[in-house]
Amino acid sequence: MRRMVGGLRFVAAWEHAWQVATPSALCQARQRLGEAPVRRLFERAAVALATPATIGAWQGPWRLMAIDGVTLDVPDTGENEAAFGRPSSRKAQGGAFPQVRVVGLGECGTHAVIAAEPGPISTGERELAQAVLPDLDEGMLVTFDRGFYSYDFFTRAAETGAQLLFRITASLKLPVLQRLPDSSWLSAITGNGTSTPTDLGQARWMAATGKAVIVRAVEYQITDRPDSEIYRLITTITDWQAVLAPDLAACYHQRWEFEIALDEIETHQIAHSRLLRSKSPQMVRQEIWGILLAHYAIRALMTEAAHHADIDPDRLSFIRSLRVIRREADGSAAFPPSPGQ
Repeated sequence: MRRMVGGLRFVAAWEHAWQVATPSALCQARQRLGEAPVRRLFERAAVALATPATIGAWQGPWRLMAIDGVTLDVPDTGENEAAFGRPSSRKAQGGAFPQVRVVGLGECGTHAVIAAEPGPISTGERELAQAVLPDLDEGMLVTFDRGFYSYDFFTRAAETGAQLLFRITASLKLPVLQRLPDSSWLSAITGNGTSTPTDLGQARWMAATGKAVIVRAVEYQITDRPDSEIYRLITTITDWQAVLAPDLAACYHQRWEFEIALDEIETHQIAHSRLLRSKSPQMVRQEIWGILLAHYAIRALMTEAAHHADIDPDRLSFIRSLRVIRREADGSAAFPPSPGQ
């Protein structure tokens, strides 16, 4: 706070008579404010940043999005442990501290997090992701890792109108109902206890009665990797001409851009300790919303800079952008001398 006020005073943008509050006064002010206003500010401010001209942010008419989660260490207090819990294994990363799990919805092309939900470490990512589904819309193509798949979650996400792209495990049965020219095929998924349809006509009847969902399946292998892992994807985009199978594979791997965004927060923005500072659950949640707001502001500035330079926002360094903003914010950046000096 002293650095920020000092910088603003230097450019005559702050009243010199104002005194910086003490650390305890700032802490008390945070407690009076609570979580709700900061969360509301994030929900109002954080919107998708990509424009139609943003490089790498779209697949046809759809905005590339992803849902994923991250865990953060919080101070070892009784309140935090009771609210958030600890990892079940002491060998887990940060096992010495209670942990909060945060699941977010992010824009792959700009790394902007536009919705999030924090919760206890014992709450799974799929359960927390239910809270961000209302932020999906029909203009999005949303990617999910295989840990998110269940029939119920898939159908709830599909009800939002967004197009979905899920990676699934090899154990899920995907009958070939119709081969398509791009090497993908039409298939159907069903809930537990419901038999899988054996032909397309039966699948359409079951879909009409709410007992199945017709999906398009893609299977591919990355041959230049030692493990040569096979990827299996299902999507709600059943028209093969709308997005070819190789393009769907490329869309799924864009999901890593959102994982990079989460790493930006965990590794660079929170700094080397990766430990939040708040000692009560309400303040932990308030701090998370503040961190997400700051990350969004940084990414908004980076996206604007990329638009001016007509380059992909992924080409800009987050850590360098963060350092520039910190220098500007605390008044330590160089100012040009006035004429005659």
